Amino acid sequence: MAEGSLDAPIRHPLDWNNPDFYDAEKLDEEVRRVFDICHGCRRCFNLCDSFPRLFDLVDESPTMELDGVKSEDFKPVVDACTLCDLCFMTKCPYVPPHEFNLDFPHLMLRYRAAERKAGHTKFTHEQLVQTDRNGKLFGPVAPVVNWATDLDNKLTRPIMEAVADVDRNAYVPKFQGDTFVRRAKKHPPAVNAAAPGHGRKAVIYATCFANYNNPDIGVATQAVLARNGVETEVVYPKCCGMPLLEQGDIEGVAANARKVTAELLPWVEKGYDIVALVPSCALMLKFEWPLILPGDETVKKISEATFDSAEYVVDIARKQGLADGLQPLEGGVTVHLACHARAQNMGPKAAEMLRLIPEPDVAVIERCSGHGGSWGMMKDNFEVAMKVGKPVAQNAVKQAKAYVSSECPLAADHIVQGMERLDKDKTPARSWHPMELMALAYGIRP
Repeated sequence: MAEGSLDAPIRHPLDWNNPDFYDAEKLDEEVRRVFDICHGCRRCFNLCDSFPRLFDLVDESPTMELDGVKSEDFKPVVDACTLCDLCFMTKCPYVPPHEFNLDFPHLMLRYRAAERKAGHTKFTHEQLVQTDRNGKLFGPVAPVVNWATDLDNKLTRPIMEAVADVDRNAYVPKFQGDTFVRRAKKHPPAVNAAAPGHGRKAVIYATCFANYNNPDIGVATQAVLARNGVETEVVYPKCCGMPLLEQGDIEGVAANARKVTAELLPWVEKGYDIVALVPSCALMLKFEWPLILPGDETVKKISEATFDSAEYVVDIARKQGLADGLQPLEGGVTVHLACHARAQNMGPKAAEMLRLIPEPDVAVIERCSGHGGSWGMMKDNFEVAMKVGKPVAQNAVKQAKAYVSSECPLAADHIVQGMERLDKDKTPARSWHPMELMALAYGIRP
């Protein structure tokens, strides 16, 4: 038996259509097998709160082994997992193809899927992850919703915490009445025919966050690609399903994947690349969808055509070269490499892209921000999320750059909030997506 695998990690398809996937006894058997391996290894003790919770359960049990822990006590371990994938991708020596066949995040996903099938999910949590419905509902009344969710609103935030379990101190993304899809139709940027990359064509998958919450990310990306000669179309059939995945709704993810890929396929067949604006969404298109629908050829084609936004700009730079006009960003940039960008196995593309700007002053933070999507906003998780992300905030304060950026916009705002707790004087007024900074370096302001 090998001590640990030196081979590249691989993932097996999720067997979610098999009744055994949800069987309580079989699930408990697999959880105990995996947890026992984790307890004996403990390399992941500092990644998130799941592993300390597991190890404390074992260490405080009568036997100080896993057999002394009751199965009903495992739930807090599962609840602390943000599905960031870092244990699988960066730490665990026992992932496939190792014979232990350990995939901790997908086991946590299986546990949540079984809970959901048994009807053990919270109604409020299920409603929060309906991103398309919420975006369409709240966008037209965005000023009122944004007033109600503002951190300084001492009237509504306690009510929101009591009703929806969203912590009163957690930053909540703002809604926009003018979506990215609408803006792109009204003001399409002119394509630079003199750029070295002219001739490329790309579909920008808007993502629910860029479409409803921060269209500036999409506007900046489209403008940067147009400056570099790329003809773009903006498409948004539906959310990628990552928020549903967090809740264990694999069937919902599969339904979204089928709808989105059906609309993207004709573009790919016409020679367009696909560019996703948020790394969690790129991860879904590239890796999670093919594991959930392994026999779907359309899903496979979309997966192979998908780029993360920073990855795409770096690809242009390497193969054709970037258009002239980039100017230095005074004061430098702290860039956080998002967990779901790292899980794509493409290298630190956000940092590579920002270093293409003249006179680069780029400091990199390669550690989990602690946010974990909607997980970090919840009342039971917010302070844990702040604790997990504190080393990132400390690094950002120490670096004291003019710009703080992350490929994950939720992580970026979470980092800024952590910085405010440590030193308000060294905290920038806002966070930035790397594509917004590239647009800024080109003199483009959304």
